Amino acid sequence: MAITQSTKVDSTATRLDKWLWAARFYKTRAIAKQMIDGGKVFYNGQRTKSGKAVSLGDIIRLRQGYEEKEVKVIALADKRRDATFASTLYKETKESAESRERNTLARKQGILLSPASENKPDKKQRRQIRQLKERI
Repeated sequence: MAITQSTKVDSTATRLDKWLWAARFYKTRAIAKQMIDGGKVFYNGQRTKSGKAVSLGDIIRLRQGYEEKEVKVIALADKRRDATFASTLYKETKESAESRERNTLARKQGILLSPASENKPDKKQRRQIRQLKERI
């Protein structure tokens, strides 16, 4: 006898924190609420509260670590299921995907974190800096 898990798929509205949790962007609803309250999640271009009702076609911009994603709501759910179901709830915008790829490549190459090479002192300048510090 197989046990089936019923999931409420609503066509009208779902709370934003529940939707983010159900779409598997954040591991818990509490973390989703913290991100919303901390200004890491934008709903249709504006900051919002965690109880905001999400509707079909809305644009949500959110931050996950180094990644910033912009997704369009395709379906609504307020219960968390497997990842394949969660991926059917949203569609990432083309611009967002391209931006994430560029940022990932830049992080791998170390461009984002390293200073510009023309500002780095050479060996002679480092020696002069060290001597200046030792005099003081």
